[in-house]
Amino acid sequence: MKLRWSHAVIYVRDLEAMIAFYRDVLGFEVSDRGPLAPGADIQIAFLSQVGSDHHQLAFAAVRGDGPSTTLDHMAFRVESFADVKAMAEKLEKDGRAADVHGLNHGNAWSVYFKDPEGNGLEVFCDSPFGVQQPQVKPLELSMSEEELFAHTVKEFGDEPGFMPADEFYAAHRKRLDDEG
Repeated sequence: MKLRWSHAVIYVRDLEAMIAFYRDVLGFEVSDRGPLAPGADIQIAFLSQVGSDHHQLAFAAVRGDGPSTTLDHMAFRVESFADVKAMAEKLEKDGRAADVHGLNHGNAWSVYFKDPEGNGLEVFCDSPFGVQQPQVKPLELSMSEEELFAHTVKEFGDEPGFMPADEFYAAHRKRLDDEG
């Protein structure tokens, strides 16, 4: 059996502020919302960006002033480094996200940030390389894709498993098939 990430439910303090951030900055739309259970005072909102999924995220307004969530971060894949850069620029301009910074994992180029309630988020694109993980180096988001390509080769080229992504994932699929 193969599992594929479907959605995350996040306990939030301010449902409307979280909906506004994810809608206005990240491009999600509310697909449904209402009481968590019949007659309950707790509200839940379901959000998605794709027509094939009822929801990719759900926010349940149960967090109050208590402890933060145990969630480290949620990751969203985009098509290109230009998309990663555009997201970083949008986050900086909007001002509601905190701790906006780029990271290079060798196999992915990412912008990390915190939403208005401190939940960690990552927006990334796949790089053209594969490399054993975990790997992390700072990423200067002002680089061109050509500069980033050369920088990634320089920073990760000597790491175990560094190779073109198609070769890396072909070996990965074979390994999973052999173990499955």
